[in-house]
Amino acid sequence: MTVIDLESYEDALATYDPVMGLEVHVELGTKTKMFCGCSTELKQDANSQTCPVCLGLPGALPVVNEIGVESAIKIGLALNCEIAEWCRFARKNYFYPDMPKNFQTSQYDEPIAFDGYLDVQLEDGEIFRVQIERAHMEEDTGKSTHVGGATGRIHGASHSLLDYNRAGIPLIEIVTKPIEGAGARAPEVAKAYVAELRELIKALGVSEARMEMGQMRCDVNLSLRPHGREKFGTRSETKNVNSLRSVERAARFEIQRHAAVLNSGGTIVQETRHFHEEDGSTTAGRIKDNAEDYRYFPEPDLVPVAPSRDWVEELRKELPELPRLRRKRLKEEWGVNEHDMQSILNAGAVDLIVATTDAGAPSDQARKWWMGELARNANETGRSLDELPVTPAQVARVAQLVASGDLNDKLARQVLEGVLAGEGDPDTVVEKRGLKVVSDESALGTAVDEAIAANAAIADKIRGGKVAAAGALVGAVMKATRGQADAARVRELILEKLGVEG
Repeated sequence: MTVIDLESYEDALATYDPVMGLEVHVELGTKTKMFCGCSTELKQDANSQTCPVCLGLPGALPVVNEIGVESAIKIGLALNCEIAEWCRFARKNYFYPDMPKNFQTSQYDEPIAFDGYLDVQLEDGEIFRVQIERAHMEEDTGKSTHVGGATGRIHGASHSLLDYNRAGIPLIEIVTKPIEGAGARAPEVAKAYVAELRELIKALGVSEARMEMGQMRCDVNLSLRPHGREKFGTRSETKNVNSLRSVERAARFEIQRHAAVLNSGGTIVQETRHFHEEDGSTTAGRIKDNAEDYRYFPEPDLVPVAPSRDWVEELRKELPELPRLRRKRLKEEWGVNEHDMQSILNAGAVDLIVATTDAGAPSDQARKWWMGELARNANETGRSLDELPVTPAQVARVAQLVASGDLNDKLARQVLEGVLAGEGDPDTVVEKRGLKVVSDESALGTAVDEAIAANAAIADKIRGGKVAAAGALVGAVMKATRGQADAARVRELILEKLGVEG
């Protein structure tokens, strides 16, 4: 890989203002494609989900997916956009090796949603408003697999394989207006915007928005201009960035790269860039065309889309509580501070905690287990919380067993360990591993007597008034019972037997 000289981030921001534009593609969760009845089910045999329409065969006519249009309207409304009373599709033309008809059915000058905004919250609580230029409907392309090269890209490959199953899957492209004024926080704003947009899309139920699966991906457009200048600089477009961290890293890298080029007297080339996860760098792709070069023209085989105002208002009434407002409400209900709420959000635990409380656990216990033991396991195994093999209902059951005194925290951790290992639900793990708290008074009494007899010197200290020394005897009893005794009750029994008031 070519080594690219970078300006330091601080020096870059001392001279230039970054201007960003973010284009996010969201793959809708419809059962069929945007313009035909082919299934959108994942992981099927290559080219098994195609038909004359999505293969672009002569004489095949497309039909618009109504749920796709409905989803686009919902997204537009949630982004505070105007919804067009009349809009139409267009053909976007350039060489598409993975689109059989060699054009993409999209929208050009008449998108279904336009002029909106999304307020995003940065880590210190500051609210930054991102203006939305448009949200429009289009279709995805197929998938190319380049074989024989070292990088998986077309350069150096011996041949390419094409799978058209994805060709025609509904997409919504959401395009921001130029994002100015973020300064040094531009990469953080980019990450926060995509994170908030992902939460919104999931809340609407129109897509799972899993970036690692390509269901949501971001193109990061970035340019620099010297302080005090109004005219934008030449932009680069880093394509298909598929994680929140990578969005931030791509923006930061491009700021440093642009500054280095400009400071050395060079010229920024308007081009696409490839992002490299391993080191956070970008490399050149292809020279970026202007919109005129796509030779857009109205799609002659599709009638215009004219959503009635009554339909739009019905959909507006159906919108769920939007994520930022929901988080504000939950923050107040849970009694947590801004920092803790941000940590919960960053961990992807909000919905899991809500589901756990809905299943019967107190919110503080739900937060404790998801943000503690389970977050630790997810980190160690390289998974997200929602990928762990444990359900909110199972976590709620563990919390109930602790509240009833059947488990203490140490035993509860062992129960969760068993559930994660596939040993069954919490009650099954408790039974198989024999993990219930020892509550038999006679058994506890015997264990306490044995601990006192084995630690006579400590017992004498306690009788002499050094009550704090009881902790050593409690520890001995807990060890003897494999941690299955109620520590508070053990302490009470020790003091009773030694004739000391606690």
